[in-house]
Parts: sequence; C-alpha cells; structure tokens
Amino acid sequence: MTTMKRLFICAAAVAALFSSQAFARNTIRTYPVAPALVSEPDKVGKDIPLYFAGQAHPRVVKSLGEFATNKKTNAFGKSDEDACQHVFLSAVRELQERARKEGGNAVINIKSNYENVERESATQFTCGAGAVVAGVALKGEVVKLKD
Repeated sequence: MTTMKRLFICAAAVAALFSSQAFARNTIRTYPVAPALVSEPDKVGKDIPLYFAGQAHPRVVKSLGEFATNKKTNAFGKSDEDACQHVFLSAVRELQERARKEGGNAVINIKSNYENVERESATQFTCGAGAVVAGVALKGEVVKLKD
C-alpha cells in the first residue's frame, strides 16, 4: 500500500471517529454551586451578591428585570465537572455584568434553565456536557436591594 493511500485511510478513520455518536454526547447533570463559585479564584465579583432560588436576601427596593444567560465552553480534554464549573462561572459573571449595566446591586432567584427547562435550587446548577462542549444556562432577577 502506498504512503498516500495509508494517509488517506488514516484521515478517513479520524474523520469517522470525530463524526461518531460518541462526540454527540450531551450528559445533563447537576453540580454543587458552592465549590463551583470558588473553583477559579477571583473570577466572580464580590460587588454584586448572588442569591440562588430560595435563598434569603435583603428587601428588594426595585426589580430591574429577569435576564438569561446561555454560555458554552470548550470541554475537550477536561472532566465534565471541570468544564461545567468553568462555564458556570462565565454564566454567573454575565449575570453580574448585567446587574452592573442595569444599575442593580444584586441578582436574586437565580435558577438553571438548561434546554429551557427551569430547575430551582439554592445549592445545585444544571450543566450539559459533551465530548467537546459544555453549557450552562441561568436566569436571574437583577434588583436593587436595600443597603
């Protein structure tokens, strides 16, 4: 067999592998919020407090609306948990940025909304992870809380 033919066969095998069902995996799991929030130090701002569904918070002075995030990250070569924690932080940071933009000082009632299925939990978030991509979708209400 010629070198060119071997190269072609090898390339075809790699292409078939990457288009296989194994790479279409979408494993949906829940992960704990607390360790995710500290998994990458200094990623989450301390100026905008985050209150997940059911958590007590100071009195709301003004609601500035509910906002959603839908973040994806490269999961290739990472454990599902590591990829999910990383993308969770991106989603949380986006909610904090929205609060700053809207003039809020907190985000309350944060819940998972992966594949448009709302899941309320003060301690868990939902993440979908595949062989190459992981995703987290969150919803939260941007508010001004009493100081």
